[in-house]
Amino acid sequence: MVLDSLKTRAVTMVKKKRLRLIAEMARKIRAYRELKNRPRDSQRYALDYDTMTRPFTGKKLPVLAWKDVQRETPLFTLLAGMRMFGVGRFFTRKSWLEEHTEPCYWKITKVKVDYTAENMDHGKVWGILTFKGKEESSEQEVDKVMYHDWRLVPKHEEDAFKRFEPVPEPPVRHVCYPPLLRAMILAQQAKQLGVDANSLLEPTLPLRRDVLLSREYFRSQEEKRKQEGTPV
Repeated sequence: MVLDSLKTRAVTMVKKKRLRLIAEMARKIRAYRELKNRPRDSQRYALDYDTMTRPFTGKKLPVLAWKDVQRETPLFTLLAGMRMFGVGRFFTRKSWLEEHTEPCYWKITKVKVDYTAENMDHGKVWGILTFKGKEESSEQEVDKVMYHDWRLVPKHEEDAFKRFEPVPEPPVRHVCYPPLLRAMILAQQAKQLGVDANSLLEPTLPLRRDVLLSREYFRSQEEKRKQEGTPV
């Protein structure tokens, strides 16, 4: 009797959870309503130029940005007055012109306008980014379109603006590892190659970062470390 009851309980525990169709439909309806009632960019980024505040959030712009707001233009204000919303034209930013000598610009490839916005000055833009003379290989969404520092590159100046001779990069410098980390690296290499650690070359650390130090990178490194274990 005891074994039968245990078997019945085990079968009940591993039984597949039944899909509740009404609850699932209700969840989808709630998600759709939240998406539909989400505020548009024209509401979120609307700006009262007299008080320098955004009516939707009530937040005031930083004082250092007031000068640019009065003199410069957001991206969609420029696109709204152009043929085909500026597709194929080059746009740069005032901050890029001040900080970098290399050409930095976006080549607009696609525009999705929010026609509910007043003056059609909001939406989404995609393009190909060239930053410090290096052109990206794929199309991506343009960020910070609401900033008041966008400038149109005149058509007759595009070739001169794009012209750039890349400066050769300086050689990568290398430094020695700390003593404990050096010993761990040598022990790991000696274990993998099956040789004496004294016969290996001195490990050095290049002073260049080739990866983006994001949260996902550290998580993957932690999982890799757990799988491999420690060399000593």
